Amino acid sequence: MLSSEPLLGALTWQPDRADVVTCETQLREVVEPPAPVIADKGIAGIDERSRDFIAASRLFFLATTAPDGSLDVSPRGDEAGGVLLFDDNRTLAFADRNGNRRLDSFRNILRHPRVGMLFVVPGLDHSLRVNGKATIVRSAPFFTGLAVNGVDPALAVVVEVDELFVHCGRAFLHSGAWNPGSWPESDAVPTVGQLFKSQSAFAP
Repeated sequence: MLSSEPLLGALTWQPDRADVVTCETQLREVVEPPAPVIADKGIAGIDERSRDFIAASRLFFLATTAPDGSLDVSPRGDEAGGVLLFDDNRTLAFADRNGNRRLDSFRNILRHPRVGMLFVVPGLDHSLRVNGKATIVRSAPFFTGLAVNGVDPALAVVVEVDELFVHCGRAFLHSGAWNPGSWPESDAVPTVGQLFKSQSAFAP
């Protein structure tokens, strides 16, 4: 079990002093199984109200897997309605907008097309999770629906939805993410330039 002794000196990770969980049985000793309605809440498609939620979302997070098993999560932002929803209620698409050109997500999708998406709407505590199979597209008739100022995107991603479900809002409630009173002062958070400088000088 975890030691009850207070931490002394610098904070360090000490695996030999931690009660490490190594199997699901140990997890369930701490967390009871969910109710069936929660465990089986995923659906293989996009229902009407979930379409409305996605259409209102200006921000989602895209999770992909690299060939070595490492993970990548990146934010994706667009105007509300920037994600296209196809008529089959199983497929959606989003455009690739200008970024850092690393193509981490796209290179991962080429090798492992399974993706996870987390859609959020500012001010709402609940979010929407989507898991599915992604395909990268260079051109298609639907690109006009993703155009900005009359210009089609150079690339888009089509996702065939395998699982969709609503995620409870406890994380947003606990964090106070949408409460301006909980936001830190801007000068208390590193700028992009400060982060780049610190990371480039980092030596473990």
